[in-house]
Amino acid sequence: MEDIVLEVKDLRTSFFTAGGEVKAVNGVSFQIEKGKTLGIVGESGSGKSITSLSILRLLDGTSGKTVGGEIFFKGEDLLKKPKRQMMKIRGNDISMIFQEPMTSLNPTLTCGDQIAESFRIHKHYTKAKAWESAVEMLKLVGIPSPEKRAKQYPFELSGGMRQRVMIAIALSCSPELLIADEPTTALDVTIQAQILDLMKKLQKDLGTSLIMITHDLGVVAEMCDYVAVMYCGKIVEYTDVRSLFTSPKHPYTIGLLKSIPNHEETKETLDIIPGSVPSPFDLPKGCSFAPRCPYAKDICNNAIPNLSDENTDRLVRCYIYGTDEWDKTELPESMGGIK
Repeated sequence: MEDIVLEVKDLRTSFFTAGGEVKAVNGVSFQIEKGKTLGIVGESGSGKSITSLSILRLLDGTSGKTVGGEIFFKGEDLLKKPKRQMMKIRGNDISMIFQEPMTSLNPTLTCGDQIAESFRIHKHYTKAKAWESAVEMLKLVGIPSPEKRAKQYPFELSGGMRQRVMIAIALSCSPELLIADEPTTALDVTIQAQILDLMKKLQKDLGTSLIMITHDLGVVAEMCDYVAVMYCGKIVEYTDVRSLFTSPKHPYTIGLLKSIPNHEETKETLDIIPGSVPSPFDLPKGCSFAPRCPYAKDICNNAIPNLSDENTDRLVRCYIYGTDEWDKTELPESMGGIK
């Protein structure tokens, strides 16, 4: 399809440590269309950030390695690109907003110099034109007095302004795909709302496709068209955002949604998902979520379920769909249960 900007097929990325192989991403597949937003959610350690770093091949030269799969960007497999070509793609065709701008920005360079660098490397602008374009980008992302801020260093700016600088760097070359890895985690609620509004506006103006990696399901509801829920390196549910919130199918997805505070309810304690994410060195033989799942049966503990069609609008990695071992009265209505 011409509208498909990125297609990831059976991506597998591992870290090789003294304690053994850690399968951080283990068979992930998804695609994103032009101008659309895909949200990737899940607990810490589920493989969200490693998936994004694998797409840009930023793990090359580390203990992490992509050991299988394909990553097609505009029809070409990024995993087969030589290092020099990947350097031309990063920051130009595909950009990334990292989690913490204070550690991602270079403290020894002014904000203007860091934005201008993208223009000089990818657009081959002169130093003067690159600086002028950097100031324009600061203005575009809503930073007041952009000429002044361009001459300042990251530590002289607030957290919200630093994040805007990161967005300016990422969007400087009008990339076709933007990956935002927890872009609002360190910001207060007011600044977070401003950053999300800014990203939506710029995405609409530039027609950029967006991968939004986040823990915040509120951000997912506001920003995303489709959602991939990850757990232990695998996608356990993949659907459009409306279906995810109105009728979640995987027990893990239901647990995540139930853990969101509801101001209309007067509970003394919040709902939680019991247990914890298993160690990557000692994953369960069957479904990774089975030890924490209230509906798990023997089949769940003995074999890993496939990511299969639950119906026409989603993919779910769960044995409940396609088998007759479950009593429908014990399941939530969204999973096909009977009240």
